[in-house]
Amino acid sequence: MFARGLLGSKGSGGNIAGKTVLITGAARGIGAAMAKRLGSQGAKVALVGLEPDELQAVRLECGPYASAWEADVTDSQQLRTAVAGVAERYGGIDIVVANAGIATAGFVRSIDPAAFEKVIEVDLLGVWRTVRACLPYLLDSRGYCLIVSSMAAIVHLPGMAPYCAAKAGVEAFANSLRAEVKHLGVSVGVAHPTWIATDMVNSAGEHPVFGPLRADMPGPIGKTYPLSVAVDALDAAIARRSRTVHIPRSMLVTKLLRAFLPPLVEAGARKSIGKADQAALADVQLRGAVASAPVGPGGAAAMNHSEDK
Repeated sequence: MFARGLLGSKGSGGNIAGKTVLITGAARGIGAAMAKRLGSQGAKVALVGLEPDELQAVRLECGPYASAWEADVTDSQQLRTAVAGVAERYGGIDIVVANAGIATAGFVRSIDPAAFEKVIEVDLLGVWRTVRACLPYLLDSRGYCLIVSSMAAIVHLPGMAPYCAAKAGVEAFANSLRAEVKHLGVSVGVAHPTWIATDMVNSAGEHPVFGPLRADMPGPIGKTYPLSVAVDALDAAIARRSRTVHIPRSMLVTKLLRAFLPPLVEAGARKSIGKADQAALADVQLRGAVASAPVGPGGAAAMNHSEDK
């Protein structure tokens, strides 16, 4: 391995030009947008994920030093191979953005078990596998690992049990990891974006049962923010090696109030949850497992890839 400078160390001003950044879930959404932003700043961006055609299309927009690596974050061997390839190509890895994630819409009693478990596999265990594969290179570069959690780690909404559980686990994982590696010069950040206008979120909004349920969410809990809001915040977090980033910043207040949120969510859902529960059962009866399949093209790719193994 090659010794490398510390991103954001004194005198660098957080300059990312020339740094190697590995991003998972880079074919779409936040991952793709971050790759384009960092590539435009001169970073050597390695895009990791499924959907090879989408990855290559994004790569072409990420500058001359970008590369694409097809790998499933639920497959440790594929990840290790991709990560080793990235490190060999660029001489190391400075920054990791563990972003890959999928979501499904379904209540616990009627959701397809395979869909529930796939969300946990991708969103939680995929982060663990990504970090484990990349950590030796981050130790060598004294680098930065940014783990993408969610508002769902804080506000546990009905119809999102696997996603909320995975993202809460991701937050806890990041906090433990930070304490373990800080003395080794590695910084760890955790991001909490709310609803961001991505394929995943837009597809969830089109679900016949859970789209209307989400549309009824009051105030900021139901608001969708432009993709640029997330990219700006994550870009700044990488430059500063931030330990936390809240998107939008008001999410910090929500986090501080988390102990009071479960009863508030229950009270807010009381009027609509019975009707939605029955609608979900009817939807499953009509459409089968597809009614609670992971949403959007990324979710479909994750499920199809597991079927191909």
